[in-house]
Amino acid sequence: MNLETLNNEKFYINGEYVDSASGEFIDVENPATEEIFAKIPSANEEDINKAVDAAYEAFKTWSKTPLGERVSLVKKLNQWIDDHQDDFDQLILLELGIPIHVGHGSQVGRQIDRTNVFIEQVENIDLETPMEGGILVREPIGVVASITPWNYPLGQIIQKVIPALLSGCTVVQKPATNTPLSAYLLAKGVDEVGFPKGVFNLVTGQGSKVGDILNKHPKVAMISYTGSLAGGAASAKAGMDTAKKVVLELGGKSPAVFVKGANIEEAVEQVLGTVYKNIGQTCSCLSRAVVTEDIYDEVLEEFLKQYENFPVGDPTDENTVVGPLSSKKQFERVKGYIEKGIEEGAELIRGEVPEKNGKGYYVKPAIFTNVKPGMTIHDEEIFGPVLSIIKVKDVEEAIKVANAVDYGLSSAVFGDNEKAIEIAKEIDSGECYVNTSVKGPNLPFGGYKQSGIGREGGLYGLLEYYELKSIYTK
Repeated sequence: MNLETLNNEKFYINGEYVDSASGEFIDVENPATEEIFAKIPSANEEDINKAVDAAYEAFKTWSKTPLGERVSLVKKLNQWIDDHQDDFDQLILLELGIPIHVGHGSQVGRQIDRTNVFIEQVENIDLETPMEGGILVREPIGVVASITPWNYPLGQIIQKVIPALLSGCTVVQKPATNTPLSAYLLAKGVDEVGFPKGVFNLVTGQGSKVGDILNKHPKVAMISYTGSLAGGAASAKAGMDTAKKVVLELGGKSPAVFVKGANIEEAVEQVLGTVYKNIGQTCSCLSRAVVTEDIYDEVLEEFLKQYENFPVGDPTDENTVVGPLSSKKQFERVKGYIEKGIEEGAELIRGEVPEKNGKGYYVKPAIFTNVKPGMTIHDEEIFGPVLSIIKVKDVEEAIKVANAVDYGLSSAVFGDNEKAIEIAKEIDSGECYVNTSVKGPNLPFGGYKQSGIGREGGLYGLLEYYELKSIYTK
């Protein structure tokens, strides 16, 4: 991938690459080598105003553009992404440290499938629905501020930008500062495909600064944010000054419940895959294994057996499954949680307290047992390759423990299928996998409790980008 073709030292505003008014830049680091390999501009208020103004003006015509034309352009962009999968793979390896053979499907390939589902589903939305006394009309909401995190640098953008564009909204995209290059590659696709000027705009900079300006901007109609609870709460509070719509995808501390009848080998493979393959940097990863005592020993043995399938190392090595954490900040965070787990009495049976030896932010995957609700590693999102295993007496206690956190994003139940579905209905989470690892792209994604507000994905993700208007008729 030739970085020079990305124009990553400029913003993409109103269909052009433009210099930052601030003249300031932010370094982009390779987490595997700690090498600074690129830089991006740091936006100030003048830059952000230009981007929002461009989107605001473009909305006047884009919102009136026939759906067929919008769909055609999104299809062309999706084909462009498909044609450039290798480039996205290389960039995500560089900026996030995910081995290509591990991340290709989840980081890139899945986004093409998601876009195809959005294209299929947008045709199913009734923009005008006759009702008794009048007509219910759906209209695109306006300018969307898309604020995305670093753990899925393309995927998080696709989940917001594609439904916004299909719905007739325009976008100002603000990617994470340590994984911004995937966003620049997407902007290149938008430019080459030929979207109208101002429909998609890209600005970069520190989230606390750029995000705050976008959240408060009077011409922004909607904030779509993925990140921490603290960041989401700040976005929502700032957005309420001008009564913006807010969709928040926040953290998780998701349980995987094991009960009698489970296919233990397959279940353990799924759980470890969610916790280790993206180095634990997945909000929906199944970081708590809740196991009934009648099958606990068998389940634990299988976890220890399959643990060996996740070697840590250089992400450019085809034998590596677990690469580095995304940054020094993440390394220190995960190290602190492992230390806290030991301090509070949990037993670290695999892994270690990481030490910084050489280049790269590497943490050996960890497994804790003797974990109980109330412990920090049980209750708080770690966002690293750390699994807690909790032994419970029976199904009733398993449900109680599964719900004993402030989050409710994802979950899984492994056991007799009929009983597992009953348990799934008792878990407070926005999604639950029952004896499967297959994620249906038509189903919505989002959480209960402190895991967020609103939904992304498929038809329900699209509906977030519309306003409802009641027209009363005589």
